[in-house]
Amino acid sequence: MKLLIVIDMQNDFIDGALGTKEAVAIVPEVAKKIEQARAAGEMVVFTRDTHQLNYLETQEGKNLPVVHCVEGSNGWQISSALNVGDSRIFDKPSFGSMALADYVATLDGLEEIELVGLCTGICVISNAFILKAKLPEVKISVDSSCCACVTPQSHETALSAMKLCQINVK
Repeated sequence: MKLLIVIDMQNDFIDGALGTKEAVAIVPEVAKKIEQARAAGEMVVFTRDTHQLNYLETQEGKNLPVVHCVEGSNGWQISSALNVGDSRIFDKPSFGSMALADYVATLDGLEEIELVGLCTGICVISNAFILKAKLPEVKISVDSSCCACVTPQSHETALSAMKLCQINVK
């Protein structure tokens, strides 16, 4: 079985508070990837960066003082260009999700996990590393054409780091 994990494809990361032209550009490719995965009978899950109104008081907020992905806001929503359907959504208060990794570890017959989404150098890499640590014998891959980061250079840096840790970068 193959699992597609769509990381933080939320309005604030696409064209909102922390949006970039690179993030906007990958939305159609991610939509296509989701539809292809479903057509192939693969499971699709999503993550959603989730902050509260006190975001600026948190450690992350002090290091990145841009309010974003506040639970219930438009910026917190997954892009309407993507078909979430009945997929499970993991709300996560941090870069990586231990709940996601714990859930994935319960899936029988899992052979490959593919990650796509935002931001390559923060949440995609964090979840890829957590999953690799939790499931060292499961193939973990990242589709670089369906990911974007703060800058193209930080995107490439993250891809290089993942390759070093035996994550397959397509």
